[in-house]
Amino acid sequence: MEKNTTNDFLMQIQFSTKTLAQADFDSVKKAKPALARLLALATDCVILAYGKADLNKKTPGSLLLELDVLLGGSVTRAKVAGDLNGKEASQCLLRAEASWLKAGVKAKRVLLVGLGDPSPKAGLSLQSYAKLAKATFKTLSGGAIESATWFVPSFGANADADTVVKQVRLTAQLAGEQTYRFGVRQPAMKFKAVEHVDPFQELLFVACKDTAKAVQVAVHQGEALVEGMNLAKDLGNLPPNVCTPTYLAKTAQGLMKKTKLKVELLTKKQMEALGMGSFLSVAQGSETPPQFIIMRHNGGKASEAPTVLVGKGITFDTGGISLKPGEAMDEMKYDMCGAASVVGTLLSASLLGLKQNVIGVIPTCENMPSGKATRPGDIVKSMSGQTIEILNTDAEGRLILCDALTYVERFKPKAVIDIATLTGACVIALGAVHSGMFSDDNHLLADLTQAGNDSLDTVWRMPLDAAYQEQLKSNFADMANIGGRPAGSVTAACFLKRFTEKYPWAHLDIAGTAWKGGAAKGSTGRPVPLLVNYLLAQS
Repeated sequence: MEKNTTNDFLMQIQFSTKTLAQADFDSVKKAKPALARLLALATDCVILAYGKADLNKKTPGSLLLELDVLLGGSVTRAKVAGDLNGKEASQCLLRAEASWLKAGVKAKRVLLVGLGDPSPKAGLSLQSYAKLAKATFKTLSGGAIESATWFVPSFGANADADTVVKQVRLTAQLAGEQTYRFGVRQPAMKFKAVEHVDPFQELLFVACKDTAKAVQVAVHQGEALVEGMNLAKDLGNLPPNVCTPTYLAKTAQGLMKKTKLKVELLTKKQMEALGMGSFLSVAQGSETPPQFIIMRHNGGKASEAPTVLVGKGITFDTGGISLKPGEAMDEMKYDMCGAASVVGTLLSASLLGLKQNVIGVIPTCENMPSGKATRPGDIVKSMSGQTIEILNTDAEGRLILCDALTYVERFKPKAVIDIATLTGACVIALGAVHSGMFSDDNHLLADLTQAGNDSLDTVWRMPLDAAYQEQLKSNFADMANIGGRPAGSVTAACFLKRFTEKYPWAHLDIAGTAWKGGAAKGSTGRPVPLLVNYLLAQS
């Protein structure tokens, strides 16, 4: 058995792998011995998948038939009771009986998961796979089950190595989402901060010999991804009186003790010397000082052009002088989720030891109303030299990002991706399903779309036509910071585009996907899965 652990980090779920020689259900002679070895593992639950067609198979060697023999008729009894129907994502939990012990079965439970009727050629789609994985973890979570064993071959015996990697990586991602609890790894916000910790804490992936290496790789990738997501969620969920720009900076610096990441902070004087007038105009209304964080994962050659991720880090957004309505304003602590996703992604990149250079850049401050705050009508000068008329102080994210996008020119990047909870207009356009994606670079668009599909952290391409630039015209400066209500998310992206002419660039508007409101309020950790999958593909 090989354990995959991210040393020095407190994972809320632990992953490991094991290989069973000759575990091949396509072979009649090998099915029963493979199942016997699997069920002999000391685990709270073994997870097996089956299709509708398996219900009618009476050929010796079929999964359900051999399982029924080992479990003393438990499968037959479940089938007669109507608990076993093979429908997609259906769940049938078999609990240990006395007859199991006679067959040497040590597993306390067997969970049978229905595959439905997957195509014999195409197999399970990633969306269908995710559906049954989510249903499975919902069954496992919140009860007495502490450990489970996921038998990879039963979910697609004919899958190629690439498909296996995507499926297993996604399985780890979904398990991490199910088991995440706020209050486990950060300053306690409640008197009983961890009273609802899920007892389900260990997931063992068992593979057959021909896919063992692929599974081990995928589990390691999934574990690092989950760790990055957890950090992004923690940062997003912390209250704004704790997660200040200073806290974000210290969190990034703290990662240097546990990883090979390098972190640099620019002082306010350095920002002033660089001419970051746009960024500093947003920060000037707050008593809390701004921070400009630069994180480096140096995994490639020194001469290799880096991928640069830029994250919006408004740790609380009142709207400034253009004050927001009071309703749900508490959720404006999530206006730094772009920054949180960059910190989380850089952590994942380091834990994975990616053989490439990745730089994270985070401009972070508060947007507060005060006697020092920027007023509507003010004109500020950006680091690029372009002047901006501020018509609405609540359109502040683009004002801090534009200076960061100018700053990253010095890295001569091969690609720059900015991530921001930028506009309510994107929420209206796409809801909470897709993040908005803006770019003129077709290769970057294709790569991000594929990474989103592989992680189910999806994006949708939005327009970036030059005609929208007309809405940003100003009578008094080079541009206005808003273009009116029509196409609000598009004009925001068009504003940023003016600062990105020297490198391939994409903008992700995550305003609808970074957190959930209402009773399910909390950070989603998106788009860490998308970004990690993108970086893995670039490797």
